[in-house]
This record gives sequence, C-alpha cells and structure tokens, in this order.
Amino acid sequence: MADISFSVNGKTVHASKEEAHLPLIDFLQEDLNLTGTKFCCGIGVCRACTVSVRRQPGAPSEPMITCSTPLSSLSGVEVHTVEGVAVDGKLHPLQQEFLDHFSFQCGYCTPGFLMAAMTLWDRLTDNPIPRSSLDKVVDDALKDHICRCTGYIRYYEAVKAAILKQPGMVA
Repeated sequence: MADISFSVNGKTVHASKEEAHLPLIDFLQEDLNLTGTKFCCGIGVCRACTVSVRRQPGAPSEPMITCSTPLSSLSGVEVHTVEGVAVDGKLHPLQQEFLDHFSFQCGYCTPGFLMAAMTLWDRLTDNPIPRSSLDKVVDDALKDHICRCTGYIRYYEAVKAAILKQPGMVA
C-alpha cells in the first residue's frame, strides 16, 4: 500500500500507509496542527467534526465527518477545514453572519455548522433555489448537527441571511 496523498486547505499532504487507519480528525489535529475541527462524540452523531470535501476536482463539495473517516479513504480528495474559510484575514459572509447573529455560545459546534453551511453555499453558487425553498434547504443542510447551547435558530437565521445577501443564490 502506497502513501496516501490528498489536500487540506489547498496544500497537498501525505499520510504513510501505517497511518491509513487513523481517523481524519487525528491527522488534522496531531499531524497538521489544525485544531479548529472539533472532536466530540467520536461516532459521527454530533457533527462537530464536519469538514467540507471534494472527491474529484470540479465536483460539488459535501460535508464529511472526520471522527470516523479513515485516512485510507481520502486518496485524491480535497479537504477544507474551518481554518481555510477566511481568505487573507477577510471573513467569509457565512462567518460574518454567524458573528452578527450571535449564533454560538460556547462555540464548540460552530466549525461543524460552518462547514456544513459552506457545502450548502458551494451548491447554491452553482444551482440557485427558489426563495420559497430556502427554509427547507437550510434545515436539510444543518438538521443533523447537535448544539447544546443556542437552540439552533441563530445558526439557521445566519445561514439564511448570508444566502439572501449573496446575489444569484435564490431566485
């Protein structure tokens, strides 16, 4: 088995064949020192460890839980973590709306919510939806994420506000 090669936030990384069984969360935190992705339940239920991935160049991004995804399944995959969202110190519109809506209290689940919202953002950039579908689409994108502090509504409202402010995402 050869080394595993994939990208994280635009940089190519390699994992040895001995690391193939490691969960992605461990590799991100221990090998790459990217600690923004959070480990919580360890079984993929809470979604705090969500990142955005593209399985092939040009393919739509999708959310991926990192606590139970082994490195062996990532060959050629593009992984994007919360550390890669802001560009040149400028917050992404979703990040800004999370702040403006006071979406989080403790913030532990925030990276997972943000990365799920980022995959939705990517999808709507290419495939706008009718405004009448926005509530359902946001609910579908975020409904599996668990937060113990805020009651969710602020996350949902922030995502909807960001999408509505971005031209071309809703018709």
